[in-house]
Amino acid sequence: MSVTPAPLTERIAGAPISWGVCEVPGWGWQYDPPTVLNEMREVGLAATEFGPDGFLPDAPQEKAKMLADHGLAAVGQFVPVVLHDPAHDPLPQVQAAIDGLIAANASTVILAAATGQEGYDARPVLDEAGWQVLLTNLDRLEEVARQQGLTATLHPHVGTMVETGAETARVLQGSRIGLCLDTGHLLVGGADPVAIAREHPARISHVHLKDVKAATAARVRAGEVAYAEAVAQDLYAPLGAGDVDVTAIVESLENSGYAGWYVLEQDTVLAGPPEGDRKRALDDVRTSVAYLRALAERGVHE
Repeated sequence: MSVTPAPLTERIAGAPISWGVCEVPGWGWQYDPPTVLNEMREVGLAATEFGPDGFLPDAPQEKAKMLADHGLAAVGQFVPVVLHDPAHDPLPQVQAAIDGLIAANASTVILAAATGQEGYDARPVLDEAGWQVLLTNLDRLEEVARQQGLTATLHPHVGTMVETGAETARVLQGSRIGLCLDTGHLLVGGADPVAIAREHPARISHVHLKDVKAATAARVRAGEVAYAEAVAQDLYAPLGAGDVDVTAIVESLENSGYAGWYVLEQDTVLAGPPEGDRKRALDDVRTSVAYLRALAERGVHE
């Protein structure tokens, strides 16, 4: 029996990376958890992903309590983990994330196929044997999550082993895991997020909404600028200010019956604390929330 999705406006969530909070060493100046969580509520977000290890308390119950104390539900956690190395078992790391998600009544574990190197500026070439290990691990982790009441998704991500449109297609063909449709990373990787939303709606289990400056994305693909440097420049923009057709993606998903979260997850590098009245992270997220709410008011699944 199908379930009627909650209104789109009740499914808008956030992620700490929009406030510059990232797992990459040396990424930039980062806000403290209370500020991020308070500002999420200030702009009207209903829920959040956990952010990187160490941002929220490690103990699952303490993590859940911190979110609840700030009036936020938990959505999921981004888990970059090595999936292609036959000598590495990703299950312990993923299970630790699952334990925290269950404690917070969250729904989704968002896997990224990490390279095993720091950062997202370079990646090795994956051979056929590595692909088979990766796909096998994806199905294994999908089952482990499902048996514990969670949904596991694979997040195509710049600088990981699954980045491009062709690599995303290989996951869709070779694994049963659902997809985290990240509208920004897919475009930066050379894929068409609108086409993926339209052609594979049944495989999309989670959504990260970003907008991207296409010219800067092209420079990243060409190797002219490193990913982190591009983020610190103008790679990402608030929804509606870049070159991703966010409206077409949301309309397509809603018309296909998508009932999951739309996570506003705009990678941000901050040089330092906000100055004066200008709060770049907060202002950008507020703009993106307003864009989605306006879209909903025009009649998209409301």
